Amino acid sequence: MTTSQMLQRPEGRVAYDVEGSGPLVVCLPAMGELRSSYRHLVPLLLAAGFRVATLDLRGHGDSEATFTSYDDEALASDALALVDELGGPAYLVGNSMGAGAAVIAAAERPEAVSGLVLVGPFVRNPPGGRLGLLMFRLALLKPWGPAAFMAYYPKWTPGTKPEGYDEHTAAVAANVRRNWKALVRTTHTTHAPAEALLGDVRAPAVVVMGTDDVDWKDPAAEAAWIGDRLGAEVLMAPGVGHYPQAQAPALVADALVKLAGSRRA
Repeated sequence: MTTSQMLQRPEGRVAYDVEGSGPLVVCLPAMGELRSSYRHLVPLLLAAGFRVATLDLRGHGDSEATFTSYDDEALASDALALVDELGGPAYLVGNSMGAGAAVIAAAERPEAVSGLVLVGPFVRNPPGGRLGLLMFRLALLKPWGPAAFMAYYPKWTPGTKPEGYDEHTAAVAANVRRNWKALVRTTHTTHAPAEALLGDVRAPAVVVMGTDDVDWKDPAAEAAWIGDRLGAEVLMAPGVGHYPQAQAPALVADALVKLAGSRRA
């Protein structure tokens, strides 16, 4: 049974769902996304014997937009606070900026993190991507910013759409309109802190990257770069975009099951 709750933080509250029993898994979404982006992965992890929590980012979904910080480091602190609240340690599944936050959390509190599954990960700023990022931010500052964001959204899920895609996209669009100022502030996060801490991560990790992830010029090369620095296994999901947890949930679930099994072996 799913239980939706609010986690009190120093400047506001963040929303989360928790379900199941067993080793704890905490799932961290991408910028602009909702905790329901893990809706296809959660049942698989429950069936595999995990207790699963999904968290909304600050200023996203049901979380409050009362914070002064909306970056990777803030998300890492929220993730660790949730692990403490639920009784860790935990496996962290992080998508996009959620992966950067997961790396920071693992480096700062190794005793709290059993392992990492980095999905469509941003753990560094895109090489040579400053101009594109600047143009993206400028587009979001225009009055049509929410429409511009949602026009780009389908590119993150190319090819075959997961079940419930239209309903989920409508929920994302409603969230974008409702929490627009917080989303714009979230776009100003830098992944440099995560990159700086990659060498300090001791938890076992796996990288899952879609071959058609438009956020990277060469997704396979980026995944290999991350895998090399973390000593992590790299799994490429054919035809999948920026949200492998939605388009290839079985691959992500199997990766976590294998990771957890290796720790118990």
